[in-house]
Amino acid sequence: MDKKHDYKRFIIDKILLSKLFTLIILLAIVLTVFAILTPALNKGIYFSLRNIRNILNSMAVVAFLTVGAGMLLVSGYLDLSTGSIGTLSGVVMAMVLQAGLPWPVAVITPLLIAGCIGFLNALMINRFKLQAFIATMAVASIVSGVVYIITGGRSIPIKDPVIAYVGTQLIGDILPVSVLLALAAFIIYGVILAKTNFGMKVYLVGGNPQAARLSGLNPRRVSFILFINNAMLGGMSGMLFCARMKMGSVGATGIQSNQFAGLTAAILGGISFGGGEGGLLGAFVGLMILNSFSNGMSVIGLSNYLQTVASGVLLLVALTFDFILQKSRMRRKA
Repeated sequence: MDKKHDYKRFIIDKILLSKLFTLIILLAIVLTVFAILTPALNKGIYFSLRNIRNILNSMAVVAFLTVGAGMLLVSGYLDLSTGSIGTLSGVVMAMVLQAGLPWPVAVITPLLIAGCIGFLNALMINRFKLQAFIATMAVASIVSGVVYIITGGRSIPIKDPVIAYVGTQLIGDILPVSVLLALAAFIIYGVILAKTNFGMKVYLVGGNPQAARLSGLNPRRVSFILFINNAMLGGMSGMLFCARMKMGSVGATGIQSNQFAGLTAAILGGISFGGGEGGLLGAFVGLMILNSFSNGMSVIGLSNYLQTVASGVLLLVALTFDFILQKSRMRRKA
């Protein structure tokens, strides 16, 4: 009887002290606060159909960036070029469509270009031993310049019905098609990271690259795969963004700000900067928190500047809670 009681207590303590439980509580607090605030301030209803659709729409583009950034962070790397790659991919897609080529070619071409840029990032970091922060920031600057050169600063309209369907169509008048793609990305990559041998390698490389190398793994190969994958997911995000706007343009710099939203969501979801820790389920909840919070601040009428400050405060609060929980876990283990 005592053993059963101890086992139940162990399970309950494990759940209550988990990062995911903390994130779910934080999400519930955010939703509750804005659900109370919006009617009180006569700003409408937070859980209205239209507002839920806005939250889901804002999630779709950032989701691909969160997945790519999350996988890289688990392996111990950081990529700051994803936003620029996304902008380039959207522009290339629009240019290919404008040339009269079919939509599959318009989707595959920018993804291949994005993959090549990801390969370049991995090459500079693994072969020439450049810091990931510096190398990817330099690539971001180059890619942004290339976008301006090839477009001449003009917008390129997107008229293809298939691309427009993916970017704007709703299922049941509430669920955007793009959100289904984003959920599929989270599920597929979540399973890869948590349930496959490759996922185990990512954790080992991120936790201790030297030990991973001594155990027979090839950290460079893992790094190349993840950088290419991250760049291609950035390309997907950029194409989705431009499909929604129905144009490819240098004005699609929203992707570059969304890049940092993706990083924030991954870190908020418990993925450590040091690597080897966290998962995409937590990153998904972190994305839900970030988008629900940003949307709530827009609904109650806060300025964009205050929203930026408040988002930073939210991240600090979440990291503080996580730090306290980690201390509690260490004390219990001791």
